[in-house]
Amino acid sequence: MQTIVIVGGGAGGLELATRLGHQYGKNSHKKNKADQTTVVLIDKNRSHIWKPLLHEVATGVLDINTDGVVYRAHSSIHHYQFQQGTMVGIDHSAKTIRLEALNDEEGKEVLPARDIGYDTLVMAVGSVSNDFGTPGVAKHCYYLDSHQQAERFHRTLLNHFLRINQQSNDSALQLAIVGGGATGVELAAELFHVADLLKVYGMPQMSAKRLKISLIEAGPRLLPALPERIASSVQRELKKLGVTILENTRVIAADENGFETQDGNRIDADLAVWAAGVKAPDFVKSMAVFETNRTGQIIVKPTLQSTVDEHIYVLGDCCACQQPDASWVPPRAQSAHQMASMVGRNIVLQAQHKPLQSYLYKDYGSLVNLSKYSTVGSLMGSLNQGSMFIEGRLARVVYVSLYRMHQIAIHGWLRASAVMLAQKIARSVKPKMKLH
Repeated sequence: MQTIVIVGGGAGGLELATRLGHQYGKNSHKKNKADQTTVVLIDKNRSHIWKPLLHEVATGVLDINTDGVVYRAHSSIHHYQFQQGTMVGIDHSAKTIRLEALNDEEGKEVLPARDIGYDTLVMAVGSVSNDFGTPGVAKHCYYLDSHQQAERFHRTLLNHFLRINQQSNDSALQLAIVGGGATGVELAAELFHVADLLKVYGMPQMSAKRLKISLIEAGPRLLPALPERIASSVQRELKKLGVTILENTRVIAADENGFETQDGNRIDADLAVWAAGVKAPDFVKSMAVFETNRTGQIIVKPTLQSTVDEHIYVLGDCCACQQPDASWVPPRAQSAHQMASMVGRNIVLQAQHKPLQSYLYKDYGSLVNLSKYSTVGSLMGSLNQGSMFIEGRLARVVYVSLYRMHQIAIHGWLRASAVMLAQKIARSVKPKMKLH
């Protein structure tokens, strides 16, 4: 009997669990136990939301209770097992991982600390915000690493909107976002959208005009990882909305009233968000098992196996995979999707004692969605012999299709179509944003 354990139910981990569940899960009832393969997915949360959409959870456009995927329900359909827990250690010589005790919201123990055995382990634990040790950030800023953090920000945001609605018309909500990457720019645009929506929902004095957003980037331009043409288009759109863009501005400290910059200036904020880079979760490096880079990512072979154990694979944001041209695979959703497919193939090949395949990252382009206002990006591929800049309605259709591809990967065509239809019907009858 073989056991495949996947730690992390993000985009890559959940897609892999689904794939392997269909491949192996149906044989779990075979009489010959030697022929049985069990697939186990472990995540600290009960439900999954596609991480690129967390800014929409933060603004209330998406509701995790209706738009999320419940792991236990999903596992029963797709032939894998789910265990809720947080990984804290590993003994790769004994092939076991350690999960810490699971407590409820009142701190009472639900499940004790426990060990889970495996024959093949997949580390898909994603990434968390990197505050680079900046003083005050952890205490005074909001992160958007998980749906719990996004929902916490949303509740606070609604309270601030309520306060502003009751005050004089010249008052405004000041919000500062550190980090000019995709999360920062998409959050800024979505905030203007929901501020205008509130007029319909009992806050007639609230509007986008009463929102003052500062977007702070330490580098010379927004979206440093994307083509300059995309960054320039995004910057123009954000300025039209009224976003104050501060480039070449390094934050050195945060407090309850905003940020202090390296040049001695203050940036005041009622709400502060930190979205300035990512790193692997700290426990990965603290386990002192894997070879890691400076951001804690696990360094892997071209086959996506860890350098310390051929029975441990790594995928997604926590994976440091160097390409033949010496570049490193970027921590993006399309990377996780591609890696999940490659790890799935290599696990099967390894079980069959066949040579494994090397992973080559394929960049299909980049898209940035500025809420209802605009979508811009580039598509890459053999058809256009390079990159093609797109914007407007076409870009929006392509952006939405990326999420649809993820839904198809975890549900299958038929169920995904049903889910999409159900979500479309729900959006036609429920409020356009979550109001609680």
